[in-house]
Amino acid sequence: MRLFRTLAATWLAAATFAIPARASIDSMNLGASYNSQGTEITFRVYSASATNIVLYLYTAGYGVQESATYTLSQAGGDVWQVIVPVSEIQGSGITGTVYYGYRAWGPNWTYSSSWTPGSNVGFVSDVDANGNRFNPNKLLLDPYAREISQDPLNAQNQNADIFASGASYRDTDSGSYAPKGIVLEPTGQSTGTKPTRAQKDDVIYEVNVRGLTEQDPNTPSQYQGTYYGAGLKASYLASLGITAVEFQPMQETQDDENDVIPDSTADQNFWGYMTEDFFAPDRRYASNKNPGGPTQEFQEMVQMFHNAGIKVYMDVVYNHTAEGGTWTNSDPTTATIYSWRGLDNATYYELTSGNQYFYDDTGTGGNFDTYNPVAQQMIIDSLAYWSTTMGVDGFRFDEAPVLGNNCLNQSYESAAPDCPNGGFNFDPSDPNVAINQILDNFTTRPATGGSGLDFYAEPWTASGGDDQGQFPVGWSEWNGVFENTLRQAQNELGNMPISIGQDATDFSGSSNIFQANGRSPWNSTNYMDVHDGFTLNDVYYCNSPNNSQGWPYGPSSGGSTTNYSWNQGGAAADQRRAARTGLAFTMLSAGTPLMEGGDEYLRSINCNNNPYNVDSTASWLNYSWTTDQSNFYNFAQRAIAFRLAHPALRPVTWYTSSQVVWWEPSGVQATTSYWDAGDNYAIAFTVNGSSFGDSNSMYIAYNGWSGSVTFTLPAPPTGTNWYRVTDTCNWNDGLNTWVTPGNETLIGPAGSTYSQCGESLLLLISK
Repeated sequence: MRLFRTLAATWLAAATFAIPARASIDSMNLGASYNSQGTEITFRVYSASATNIVLYLYTAGYGVQESATYTLSQAGGDVWQVIVPVSEIQGSGITGTVYYGYRAWGPNWTYSSSWTPGSNVGFVSDVDANGNRFNPNKLLLDPYAREISQDPLNAQNQNADIFASGASYRDTDSGSYAPKGIVLEPTGQSTGTKPTRAQKDDVIYEVNVRGLTEQDPNTPSQYQGTYYGAGLKASYLASLGITAVEFQPMQETQDDENDVIPDSTADQNFWGYMTEDFFAPDRRYASNKNPGGPTQEFQEMVQMFHNAGIKVYMDVVYNHTAEGGTWTNSDPTTATIYSWRGLDNATYYELTSGNQYFYDDTGTGGNFDTYNPVAQQMIIDSLAYWSTTMGVDGFRFDEAPVLGNNCLNQSYESAAPDCPNGGFNFDPSDPNVAINQILDNFTTRPATGGSGLDFYAEPWTASGGDDQGQFPVGWSEWNGVFENTLRQAQNELGNMPISIGQDATDFSGSSNIFQANGRSPWNSTNYMDVHDGFTLNDVYYCNSPNNSQGWPYGPSSGGSTTNYSWNQGGAAADQRRAARTGLAFTMLSAGTPLMEGGDEYLRSINCNNNPYNVDSTASWLNYSWTTDQSNFYNFAQRAIAFRLAHPALRPVTWYTSSQVVWWEPSGVQATTSYWDAGDNYAIAFTVNGSSFGDSNSMYIAYNGWSGSVTFTLPAPPTGTNWYRVTDTCNWNDGLNTWVTPGNETLIGPAGSTYSQCGESLLLLISK
C-alpha cells in the first residue's frame, strides 16, 4: 500500500500508560494452546481495562450457537486466563476442532449476570471518556489466534452492521456470525533450510499469492490461486533468476467477500491490506481449508521455495487493522468491533484528544498504536511466529513510518513534546519506537550474508508523510526517489527539469539518501514499478490513469495522478524500448532490485493504476504470451542473470572513485559543470570489475535525449576491448536483445565511437 488505496468506509483511546517495555518475545504467552499431553487448553488474552471476560466455545466457526462458556480470571500483568480440560470440552459436545471467541465488559458497559446476548443490560455508553468501547454483544476474535474460521464479511454474510456499535447496532448479537479463533496443534511440517544469501545478491519478485497461479494452466486446478500452487512456481521463478519472492499480505484479511457479486469489483479486496489477525494465514489462499490446513500448506509453500534457494518475504500491515476507525467524522459512537477494539481500544489504537476518535495516517480510519508496549509486543510476537514457525525470511512493512511513531494518545504529550494532544511524529532516534524494538528483538542478516532476517520499509504514509532515508541501520527502504527520478528521465523530457546528476546517484545506490545515516547501497530497494501504480508496461503505455473502466480492468477508486508515465507517442516498438531501458535501470544499478510479478512479460492492466479491488483475469498473471512478450521475458531473464554473474553490480559498500568513473559522451570524465548544466541528458560510467573480483569491467551509457548521441569510449582494462551485451534501441528489438555470455559483439578499444539512439541504454563489457 502507498498513498492512494481506499476501501469501503464500513470497514474501516486513553489513560496514562505505565506499562514496562516487554523484555522478550512472547513474554505474555497469549493465545490458545494445548498442553504437551493434549489434555488441556489454556486461553490467555490481554486487556488492561476489562472488568469481565468470558470465553465462548463453538463446534463450528459460523452459524451456530455456543456449546460452552467459561469465565476468565486475572493472571497478572493485565492478562486474563482460563484453563479448560479437553474432556470437559468434549463433554459439551465439541468433539472435533475447538472454535472460540471472547465477550468482554468494562467501564462503559458494566457486567451483569442478567445480561443475555442481544440485550443492553449494563450499557453505559458506546465509548467513554477513556476511550473504552466494550460491548458484550460483539463476540471478539483473539488477536493471537493462529487461524480464524472466516472473515466477518463473506459469501454468507455481507452485513457489516452486525459488528458495529452505536445506537442502531449496539444490541445486535454477532456471536454466530463473528470470526472465531481455531485452537491448533503443531503441524510438524518442515519449512526447509532458509537461504543465507546476502541481501545485496537478491533479486526480489513482488506478487500476490492468488494472482501468481489463478490462471496458470500448468498448475493443477485444485491448487490454482493457493499457497501450494505458489510453491509449485518456485522452479519458474528460479529459472527467471528470482532469489526472493515478496508476497502481498498473507495474514488474514477481509477478502472472503470477493466474488459474491460476479464479474464486479464491488466489495472486493485483491491486494489484502486490511488485516484481521496478525498470526493467521489467510484461509482463502489455502487449497486445504480445513482447520490446520492453511498453516501446514503455507509451511509447505515455504519449504518448496527454500528447496529452490528462494527466500520468502511477507508484506505485513501493522500500521492499521480491518476494524478501521469511526464510520463517520461526526459520530464517535459507531465503529466496527470484532477484535482489538472490543478488548482494549485505548491500548491498540491511537486516539485523538478526548479519546472519541482515531488519529489516521494510514488512509483507512485509524493508526494502530505501535508505541504502546502491549501493541508493540504483539507486532514482535507476530514477526517471531512467522519467521520461526512459518519459515519466513524477511518482511516488507506497509506504511512503516507508523512503526516509527512515538506519539501515544493525548496522555503522552508530556513525555513527547513533539506530539501535542497525540498525533504523529516519526522519530528513529527513539529506542522505544517499534522499528528499533524490532531491531532489538531480531537478528538482521549481515551485509555479506548469513542467518538473520531482511527488513524492508515502505517509507511513507497515506497522510503524505515521507521519511525516505530516515530509517536506522538494519532497515532497507523501498526507494521511491529511484522510481520517480528515472521515470522522469525517460518520460518527462521537456515537461520538467531532469537532473542527470540525480540519475547517476540513483544508478550507484542513492548515496544522497542512505549513506549519511550509515547504511549501504543494498539498503536501497530499486524498482520502476510495484503493485501501487502502473505496471512496467503501463508506465510506457499510458499517459494517465483510467481507473473508471469496467470489469475486468476496474472500476477502482483512488490512485495517484502523478505517475511520470508516457505512451511514447503510441508507437508499440518505442514502448518496448522504454520498458527494456527501465528494467535495465533496475538490474544494472547498485542496490537490491525489485520487480513486480508479470513485468517479465510486460503485463498490462490497461492503465488502472490502483487495482486494489480488481480480483480478475487482468490482475492474475498470464502464461500465454505473444512473441513480443516472450522476447521481453528473454530480455528480463538475461538481465537478471547478468546481474547475478557480476559482483561489481552488487557492492557491499559505496563505490569509490577508483571503482566507478563517470564519463561525458565526448569521452572525458564528467565535471561539475557537466553535472550542473540543466541541458545535459546523457551520461556514462565504467565499473572496474577487478576491484570486485569480477572478470569483466563494464561501460554503461544512458542517452536520455530524444535524438541520437555519439559516445566516445574510454579505455577498457589493458589487453581488452569493449563488447556489446545489450542496446535497448528499437533496431535491437527481438529475441536476442540481451545476448547470452560468449555472444557479445565486438565494439572496439579506447576512442571507439558508438551512436546511441534517444531514450535508451547501452551495456558493454571488457574482454
